[in-house]
Amino acid sequence: MADNNSQVELVLCNDLDEEDGVSHHFHQSSTSKPSQCSSRNICLLVAATAFVFSFGLLIGYLVAHPKADISSPSCAESSSCPSDDDDESRVQTETALDWSNLTALFKNTLNTSIIEDSLSHFSSDKHEAGSSGDEKLGEDVVRKFKEYGMTPWTDEHYVNIQDRSSSGCNRVTFRGTKFEECGLLAYSAVGLVKGAVLYAYYGQAGDFKQLRDLNISPNGKIVLVRAGKISYAEKVANAAAANASAVLIYPDPEDYPFDEGTDLFGHVHLGCGDPYTPGFPSFNHTRFPPAQSSGLPTIPAQTIRASTAAAIMRKMEGSDPPQGWGGRGLRNVTYKLGSDSDTASVEVTNVLTVKKILNVFGVIKGFQDPDRYVVIGAQRDAWGPGYAKSTVGTSLLVELARTVSEMISKNGFKPRRSMVFASWTAGEYGAVGATEWLEGYLSSLNLNAFSYISLDGVVTGSSLKASASPLMYDLIQSTLKEVSSPNDTSRSLYSLVAAGDWEAAVMEPMRLSDPAYPFLAFSGIPSVSIRFTSDKEQYPFFGTVLDTRENLDNKTSFNFLLLARTAGEIAGQMALRLVHDHLLRLNAEKYTGIIRRDVALINKNVTSLQSAGRLPETLKTQRLLSALGSYSRAASKLTTSIAESDLEDFEQCRIINDRIMGVERHFLSPYVCPQVSPFRHVLQGSGSHTLGALRAHLASIKEGSASADLDLLKNQFALVTWIIQSCANALAGENVWEMDNDV
Repeated sequence: MADNNSQVELVLCNDLDEEDGVSHHFHQSSTSKPSQCSSRNICLLVAATAFVFSFGLLIGYLVAHPKADISSPSCAESSSCPSDDDDESRVQTETALDWSNLTALFKNTLNTSIIEDSLSHFSSDKHEAGSSGDEKLGEDVVRKFKEYGMTPWTDEHYVNIQDRSSSGCNRVTFRGTKFEECGLLAYSAVGLVKGAVLYAYYGQAGDFKQLRDLNISPNGKIVLVRAGKISYAEKVANAAAANASAVLIYPDPEDYPFDEGTDLFGHVHLGCGDPYTPGFPSFNHTRFPPAQSSGLPTIPAQTIRASTAAAIMRKMEGSDPPQGWGGRGLRNVTYKLGSDSDTASVEVTNVLTVKKILNVFGVIKGFQDPDRYVVIGAQRDAWGPGYAKSTVGTSLLVELARTVSEMISKNGFKPRRSMVFASWTAGEYGAVGATEWLEGYLSSLNLNAFSYISLDGVVTGSSLKASASPLMYDLIQSTLKEVSSPNDTSRSLYSLVAAGDWEAAVMEPMRLSDPAYPFLAFSGIPSVSIRFTSDKEQYPFFGTVLDTRENLDNKTSFNFLLLARTAGEIAGQMALRLVHDHLLRLNAEKYTGIIRRDVALINKNVTSLQSAGRLPETLKTQRLLSALGSYSRAASKLTTSIAESDLEDFEQCRIINDRIMGVERHFLSPYVCPQVSPFRHVLQGSGSHTLGALRAHLASIKEGSASADLDLLKNQFALVTWIIQSCANALAGENVWEMDNDV
């Protein structure tokens, strides 16, 4: 007690001296004036004793009379009560619900009647990107997010949109007859083109090859093709590669069973985002030098009505088309390929305008890793009513936000990681809103966003399909085992396809036109698109004013609302699994099989071409095979680390999750410019830098359609090999002083 008092006495005396500006005389004062300091110390000691006594009485009173709110139920479930400003409490908070209880709660909270209300609320006949209708729907989404306790925000961009001219229509002339066509293919080249008409079926690369095999050249001709099979952009790119002068696209009644006077709308940019700011965001305050995407077409393109196509084809001459190219779709028409005398002209007068668009976001913050998040998104705009294209997805997005918010506020659910709900616009022009957001925040997104789930076009039939990053296949499979079939609740969705190969039955390749594609191929974020569709035919009303609730109901074999709810349940449970588990359920070993398959084909072709003397023996595949082995071992090592990890070790889990999150990002090639080749993913992207391009290069040499470009071939080998090896090095998670060339 004496020691403690003397220590306190010295400190207090020093503090008082400092206040009087005499702290530098402390030792001298304490020696020369002992009586003054002693009397002061006695007073301070008495005051301190009184304070300690009073404080003890207060503590005793609080113990005897506890307040009712001290043991609040919301805090009793965890070791600490989290707040927005308390990061430490977030780290220590554990999820209050196990997985079985969580999924049961989610299914009970997801409400079909509220989905129906949302469908009515977000239905709109006119909500093109940047229009007042689009802006109003965005404001409605903001209000809903606020109702659910979120703090929404918007992301503003000024993008280049190509619209119809003031006349509203473009013009096609055939044998002196003029046709006013009011459909639109945004980002078409503009101008007047004349030439003979050539029928080229669906405009696929194989269709143009068949024409070449018949010694029919598309050079300088106006190509007439059916809509469907592939995107408009791919049709125009294939025609341009064949040296055609223009493209006309029509909906053949064999594929599109609607009125022959219906107009088609779409875009022909072979890419995503604003094509006049490729690789960088369209912010109003940013001034970049003039640039344009390499995916913009160089020839005019226009959609025409089926009635116009019929009028043209009735007068076309020439030889019969290859077997299967004809049909009975167009009335009173005998399908012909066309002759040099079938001259026509195409005049496209579209105008480029700048429009302001707004993406809308809401976030539910995680309690352990709030800076790690899954993004769930849906397109909000459409050419017409866009019921299947945008209304259903937007309604499910809002309903999922409500469901999870209610589970947190009422049921004690505490997600480890965050969930971001995104309402995109300008999706009809090629995922413009979503891509501009990715371009604007790429440096942080591919470090923090671990998955993207798309709700676009989520219900157009009754057969389940999905396209996704291979990392997410296991997550999709486990989710299908837990979600009931919409027409038989006693069976899971997985049981309906498990009789055969579930991946073959459900999974499809992710194409450029997929709304999730830029997240995967541009940003390196594992992504998935889920949808109920038709096995027999495509949904014919996308890109028309006929995409309505009535037509969608007619295209689904049973209750549309049950299908929508089931789609929401699939998306929601995948998202919940990703924010609930200690470790992200993403399987890096899935890429091992994909790389091994491609490398095996490459090695086989190289060996064959070397045996035929068409490639030099100095070209070796050993390094590529070694990189494959490195990735395989690194992925296997990660799986072992996951199995042996301590789930209660927060830091260890975060390190492992960061390694999982880095897989897709490390597959982005650093050797190509995003402005020229935005889809840099070497396995899922497009361009000469990809593993698929290397395989195609060798295949074309083997077929004799191209000669060996050894410099290009060696460059492709070197860059692809090193990217796979670099990804393996990062995936191994070792320090540089522990790493060797064999991983």
